[in-house]
Amino acid sequence: MYQVKKNNLNFIKLLKRHTKVNKDIRFFICLLFLLLAYIHGTGQVTKIMGHVRDAETQEPIPFTNIYFTGTTIGVTSDFDGNFSIETNSPSDTLVASCVGYKIQSVIIIKNKFQEVSFDLESKNIDLPEVVILAGENPAEILLRKIIENKTTNNKKEFEAYQYEAYNKIQIDANNLGERFQNRRILRPFSFIFDYMDTSTVNGKTYLPIFLSESLSEYYFRKNPRSEKEVIKAAQISGVENESVLQFLGEMFQKYNFYDNYITIFQKNFISPIANFGLSHYKYYLIDSSYKKEKWCYKIMFKPRRKQEMTFTGHFWVHDTTFAIKSFNIKIVDDANINFIDDLVLMQEFDFIDNKYWMVIKDQGIGDFNIVENTKKTLGFFGTKTTTYRDFVFNKLKDKKFYSQPTTVIVEDKAYNKDADFWDQNRHDSLTEDERTIYYMIDTLKNLPAIKTWVDIIETLFTGYYELNKIEIGPYGSLVSFNDIEGTRLRIGCRTTPKLNEKFRIEGHIAYGTKDTKVKYGAGILYLPSKNPRKAFGANYKYDIEQLGNSPNAFREDFFFAALLRRNPADKLSMTHEFSTYYEHEWFNGFTNKINFIQKDIIPVGDAEIKLKDSSNDSLFVKNRIITSEIRLDLRFAFNEKFILGNYERTSVGTKYPILELSYGYGIPDLLGGEYEYHRIKIGIRQWFNVFNIGWSRYIVEAGKIWGKLPFPLLELHPGNETFIFDEFAFNLMNYFEFVSDEYVSVYYTHHFDGLFLNHIPLLRKLKWREVVYVRSVIGKLSPENDKYNELPGITHTFNNKDPYFETGVGIENIFKFVRIDGIWRLSHLDNTGANNFALFISLYFTF
Repeated sequence: MYQVKKNNLNFIKLLKRHTKVNKDIRFFICLLFLLLAYIHGTGQVTKIMGHVRDAETQEPIPFTNIYFTGTTIGVTSDFDGNFSIETNSPSDTLVASCVGYKIQSVIIIKNKFQEVSFDLESKNIDLPEVVILAGENPAEILLRKIIENKTTNNKKEFEAYQYEAYNKIQIDANNLGERFQNRRILRPFSFIFDYMDTSTVNGKTYLPIFLSESLSEYYFRKNPRSEKEVIKAAQISGVENESVLQFLGEMFQKYNFYDNYITIFQKNFISPIANFGLSHYKYYLIDSSYKKEKWCYKIMFKPRRKQEMTFTGHFWVHDTTFAIKSFNIKIVDDANINFIDDLVLMQEFDFIDNKYWMVIKDQGIGDFNIVENTKKTLGFFGTKTTTYRDFVFNKLKDKKFYSQPTTVIVEDKAYNKDADFWDQNRHDSLTEDERTIYYMIDTLKNLPAIKTWVDIIETLFTGYYELNKIEIGPYGSLVSFNDIEGTRLRIGCRTTPKLNEKFRIEGHIAYGTKDTKVKYGAGILYLPSKNPRKAFGANYKYDIEQLGNSPNAFREDFFFAALLRRNPADKLSMTHEFSTYYEHEWFNGFTNKINFIQKDIIPVGDAEIKLKDSSNDSLFVKNRIITSEIRLDLRFAFNEKFILGNYERTSVGTKYPILELSYGYGIPDLLGGEYEYHRIKIGIRQWFNVFNIGWSRYIVEAGKIWGKLPFPLLELHPGNETFIFDEFAFNLMNYFEFVSDEYVSVYYTHHFDGLFLNHIPLLRKLKWREVVYVRSVIGKLSPENDKYNELPGITHTFNNKDPYFETGVGIENIFKFVRIDGIWRLSHLDNTGANNFALFISLYFTF
């Protein structure tokens, strides 16, 4: 069979070289050979799923022992009587045994998935009279011992440790049902689907489509705290990208079973061994046995209440140290979490050097689907398996090692290791079907049918359509409209890594049918280093701009923002701007950026900038404002993690506060600059879970400007004149409504994740989630700037006035993506154009 598989793979390589063959024929011949190759790989494992019931009442029987005769391979049925077994070494008989019932056995077929049901008959046994005395649940006694010994058994309590980690991630397409298999284009090859595998997590069939593996050294130092991971080798099916490799190591999506909360997709699930676990779980002592020469007790548990962020499953605990020996836990079926049908977590621990309990194997299996609890829509299994060895304790490395600028270090050519290296260094050998995945992906990714779907998905997520070395977009701004330009037509493009991986050039041109003016812009980005990030950039534009927009707002020419405006878009300005910058990341989470901006602001439409002559207090109209500014930005976010793109990167957050500081100096007489000023801005924000009642975010910002300036150069507090909720703006404040040169703003929001609605029977199934927020700002305008500016009638100051307040209540997770907010304005209700209440909509993706 190995020779057959080898010939299949050689044929695939040959097929890739013959481009004149009909593309559709190539696709299906390739798919045929690849799927036939699974026969050998899937024929080595016996997989069984089933349930145990009372033969008379048909009620499920929990805690039943199911095992193969003559082996030590077995499991225990869960609270609903369900069980699953997956093994390479079965016998031909499976037995079910439970106290009070007759033993039952069935013959099984080796090397095949099958479903087995046991209907156990009750024994008619007359038991002598017994007296039961009240006492504490022995499972709860063990739980208290586990909690008492957490500090000793938790690996984070070491001064330092290190180990080698081997990490493997596999993704499988599931729900490939009859409708999918019977598609006309696949009918000639429908028999290949007979060779798909079946999961023992929930019985779904699946087809492997992606595999990655990495080998790394992990280092931990307690004081001062530092974590480093050196990825020595990594390979991904179809990918050779060092930016991706950093997320294939041991540190990605990490958790600690001993913590009170296990954070999964930014949600706090209560650990079964949390200090307050008795308030959320019921525990049952069901078994005791030797586990690798350690006598252990098996405890099963289930949640006390419905629809909380909890687990069900079991764990084994050592009888002497009260350390966890292993666990197998699954999120409850009714947890308020999106896109996940099932999620199973497993870990095994060992007593290293007879001193330290360490994780030696870690596995997580998730079943992801847009529509949960269905087998009708295409979904995916994700399996992450990590093994650990070569532990070294309390041996510190040189300080220079811990002071390296990045947390995850990818060695040179980590993705270019040969097969011999992997065969010698893998902790576990790949199965034959896993080896096939590498060849399958390399082939399929170049086939037209696959490339078409990839192009569609990339266009939807990036807003650009790729044409080899350039891409066109963003498509959301091709057409828009506003009161200044009328109908605005825009086309833009930018280069892709296929032209140059370190340089990106971009540009756009736009035209307004009302003002009949052509606008344009261009920019260049150069990345000498992606990690740590070092970037040079320069941009030039002549285009409209909405002054007083938040940094989170949609572009002025975004089509859907134009459709959902609260007020006419008549406060736009024309800007003529040149900017350049250098960004330098000193170490992970600490970045400086130096900017130079030369800007010309030109009022358009009916807008005017009126100023007062200091010599005689007469008014004059300023037709344009020219500034030249140098600005230094500082950003510190300890232990922040990023997803690296080709040119940009996206933060995936940090649990620590993020500090941002900015100082700018206006240089008079440089390139036409008319004003000298100083401006400073400082902000702090943080995202954090609040026990198991949801999560919160706060943002605090303060700023001050020194210098006599026209009001467009002062702090125009960010408003929002659309019905699209903006977390970084005052949503019921209009553009240009408030101006200051000294201010403090505060924002706080809390997402309850269904804390209240989950307990309302009629609403529970909708999985809606509650959110509240409050936002406020107070400031003042100096006498010098107050006298210098003749403010428009719509513009106000906070001098001798109350702060601005607004608050809101929202429902999110409507149809999984939609959020609706009702927002009330609580102050300055008499201002021109003020709305006291409005409804806002936004799209919000979250698990």
